[in-house]
Amino acid sequence: MHSAPAVSYPVGRSRFQGWLVGVTGVGGVVSGALWRYQSNPAEWQQWLFAMTLLGACLVAAVTWNRSPRGTLRWDGQVWRWASLGASVEGLVTVHLDFHSSLVLSLNTDTGTSLWLWPERRADAARWNDLRRAVFSRRGVVKAPGAATEAALAQVKS
Repeated sequence: MHSAPAVSYPVGRSRFQGWLVGVTGVGGVVSGALWRYQSNPAEWQQWLFAMTLLGACLVAAVTWNRSPRGTLRWDGQVWRWASLGASVEGLVTVHLDFHSSLVLSLNTDTGTSLWLWPERRADAARWNDLRRAVFSRRGVVKAPGAATEAALAQVKS
């Protein structure tokens, strides 16, 4: 059995993730409007709902806006994430596959995770190489040290 080819793939803010955040927010607004129309909630309940929805939408939008940007690399043995001069190693797990976008997490041995949303539009020529690599058998991951954890913290910020 052949291993997946080495690949280096750019990952940035995902349009698909942004679209999901927007649709979920609109769904919350529609649900709140239907709730208000069908029942007669007290004014404080309406304000509580509105503030909770606004807070949740704000957190989701800020999280999407601060999505990690960098390069995900597979060298045939180890997954590496490089961003702003920092680099970490770990295992990649596929959580969702939408064929033109993926939801991945890069997990280090210390239990920290970096969530990534690569999309085909970022580099269509290497998209299939990335997909082959994430669905192939994973290589052995070296145990990260304190420097790796510090680099991961820097990447997340």
